Amino acid sequence: MTEAVESPSSHPVGVDITRASIARVYDAALNGTNNYEIDRRVLAQVATVAPEVADLAWANRNFLIRACRFLATQGKVTQYLDCGSGLPTAENTHQVVQRIIPEARVLYVDNDPVVLAHGRALLEENENTRFVDADIFKPEQILQNETAREFLDWTKPIALLHNGTLHHYLGDDYAEMMRTYVDALPSGSFVVIAHFLDPETPEHSEIARRMEDKFTHSPMGSGVFRTWEQIGRMFGGTELVDPGLVLCEDWWPDGPRYQPLNQVQECIAGAVGRKA
Repeated sequence: MTEAVESPSSHPVGVDITRASIARVYDAALNGTNNYEIDRRVLAQVATVAPEVADLAWANRNFLIRACRFLATQGKVTQYLDCGSGLPTAENTHQVVQRIIPEARVLYVDNDPVVLAHGRALLEENENTRFVDADIFKPEQILQNETAREFLDWTKPIALLHNGTLHHYLGDDYAEMMRTYVDALPSGSFVVIAHFLDPETPEHSEIARRMEDKFTHSPMGSGVFRTWEQIGRMFGGTELVDPGLVLCEDWWPDGPRYQPLNQVQECIAGAVGRKA
């Protein structure tokens, strides 16, 4: 595949279009327009072993929407800390929760230049959102951030969202990192995680490992498929809301399922945990 030439004016200052971006690859999978040839190339590489690769992004996004509806309607959560928010797409966190609780506050965290550009625009149109430029894999940067400390009330429940982010963290201390987040949350807070899954079954582990190989050896450089046990450790001792840690497509689906899940949809899991 020959990479298309992007004009200098077609992207924000600071954006390296020779290097794939996690946020932009995700946007491409959702049929968005905020991506470049290098990002689409990542999807094309993974599609050689898993043609339905875009279903990872859709399962992740739809799970997020359902989880946010639950948090706003059943949890009555009015504060959201969305880590690795990605590019604006249909039904972002603030759109879902503020439709139910108009005064809900959403703090987005990311450090991708394209995402930051959209984040700044968002501030101009929604007084109940803020955007912090920080590394989501360094929780101290966020927990000690002045905007985060002032915009959110850390004496009241907060929903921490790590949706489709932690599989891009390559370190082995992922559970300890998440424990730092959870320990800082007030009682009654929630943790939402969606993560690439190795189901540890012969029919699905092979496709998971093939996708992992393509993601990690692509221009994006990350995309780890962890086991049920490994993902479960990320919830920092919170009590998982029924039905617990399940495939994203099985977490309170919107209706009956007529079509069987494909192999890719069997390779992403999610859950919502509540801190006592």
